[in-house]
This record gives sequence, structure tokens and C-alpha cells, in this order.
Amino acid sequence: MLRCGQMMLAQALICRHLGRDWNWEKQKEQPKEYQRILQCFLDRKDCCYSIHQMAQMGVGEGKSIGEWFGPNTVAQVLKKLALFDEWNSLAVYVSMDNTVVIEDIKKMCCVLPLDANTAGESSPCYPTASNQSKGDSAFCHTWKPLLLIVPLRLGINQINPVYVDAFKECFKMPQSLGALGGKPNNAYYFIGFLGDELIFLDPHTTQTFVDTEDNGMVDDQTFHCLQSPQRMNILNLDPSVALEIIKENLRMFELVQKHPSHWPPFVPPAKPEVTTTGAEFIDSTEQLEDFDLEEDFEILSV
Repeated sequence: MLRCGQMMLAQALICRHLGRDWNWEKQKEQPKEYQRILQCFLDRKDCCYSIHQMAQMGVGEGKSIGEWFGPNTVAQVLKKLALFDEWNSLAVYVSMDNTVVIEDIKKMCCVLPLDANTAGESSPCYPTASNQSKGDSAFCHTWKPLLLIVPLRLGINQINPVYVDAFKECFKMPQSLGALGGKPNNAYYFIGFLGDELIFLDPHTTQTFVDTEDNGMVDDQTFHCLQSPQRMNILNLDPSVALEIIKENLRMFELVQKHPSHWPPFVPPAKPEVTTTGAEFIDSTEQLEDFDLEEDFEILSV
């Protein structure tokens, strides 16, 4: 599931920097943004979305190193790691209680002008009843791109057939990144469907470790499908999934404008202070100079 989360996020970054129509071609020189995206996912502790960082961040979600993650745990981990990723500047929103709150999303995506942040102004940067006539631009300096993840359970022990058509509709949306899920003991990244079969990528493949080469490039051959995507009947899907969209005539989750009054107040996530003997999050390889041994990286608290 960690690898599936990486695949979904990598696809989001491709859409963010290169566009949804961009396609990888073997042996072709790629844009510099593409190489930078690859470096975010290298299997090194100083890479923002490496498997090391994801596993370590999972400790805060109650998952010990080596313990299996579910789709929701991966979503929560990506949400936290994104706070340390200034280059991509993603706002990762993970819905709670099957509810997506537009007001809360606007708070996450809106970036206040520098003078407003410096002055500590508390004015909302999203439309309210009193300021919506002024428009968003009157308050927001810019908007962060949104990665919306909706953890769902579409049944008890197996997916309820009533959700099948709505689930397939999710893949038709132009903004869709697919779904994280699978079946018992196997995690998959679902990218589409054909009839009543889901098309998925399977991360259960052992591959050689890849690192940055002397010229700063990454050998990207194993970052792409070395075999054709597989298919499975949608009714064999585990009911626990993470996806993003709804079908209007059968809602798999609620879409509301205002933050529910009975919920705790929404506070946009902020980059926390991290205290470790090494570093939970490392922005550059220069910060690794004082840590020559694997054992130096021991998490104390976050």
C-alpha cells in the first residue's frame, strides 16, 4: 500500500507539472520537472516521499515499521509529508466521516499575501457571507493545487453491488487519480475499468535499488510498467478504498459547503516542529553529513 500511495501521488505530480496529456517515452529526454519528481520518490531517507519517510510517518498514525497500511493510513501519511514539500506545494485534503467540506478545502488551498501573513491578520481568505462579493482574489495571494482523497468503506466484508456503478463513474472524471485498494493481502492502484473489471497496477515486484547518477539524472526504467496492467472483477475488491469523486444519483460520500457545526473547528495543517536524533524530514543531502550510520536515524518524537 505504501508503493500504491507513491504511484498515486507521482501521478498527481505529473499532472501538476507536466499536464494530464503528458506521456513517458522510453529512451527519450524528459523535462527537468520529470527528473525532479522522480527524485522525490527515491528509496533514500532524504527524499520527501521515499518509502522510509512514509513508513516513519506512519508511526504517528499507530503503524509500527513493517506493519501493513490501509488506504486511509497512506492518505494521512501523504497529507503530513506534503507539508514538508515546498516545491510541489500540494494541499492534501483527506475527508472525514465520508464528508468533503468545501469551506475547509478553501482554507487549505488559499495562500495569504505575504503582508497579511506577516501581520498575523485573521481575516478569512475564502468567501463568507460578508465578503464573498469581493471575490477570492481580494484575499488570496495564490491557490495551492488540491489532492483530494476520500477514504471509503463500500461494504462490510465485500463491496456492496449497489456501489459498483458509482465507483466506476469515479474513473471517468478528468480530475480522477484512480483509487487505492485491493483484496486481502494484496494492495493495488486502480486506474480504470473495462466492463465489470477494474484495471490496476501491482506493486508486488522486487527490483534493483535506483539512485541519482553522477549527472544528476535518475535511471527511470523501473519507474514505469514493465508488464501490462492487470484486471480483476470489481466484486472481488476489498470494500476499504481511497478515491476521489461521486456519482450524483448515488452518493458514496457527502459534499457540503460549510463546516458542520457539531465538528471540532477546522485548523489547516501546518508544518510541525520535528525532534529526532537524525531527521524525520531532510530537505537536502547536506544535512546528512553528521549522520554516517543507519542507527543515527532514530525517531524520538514528532
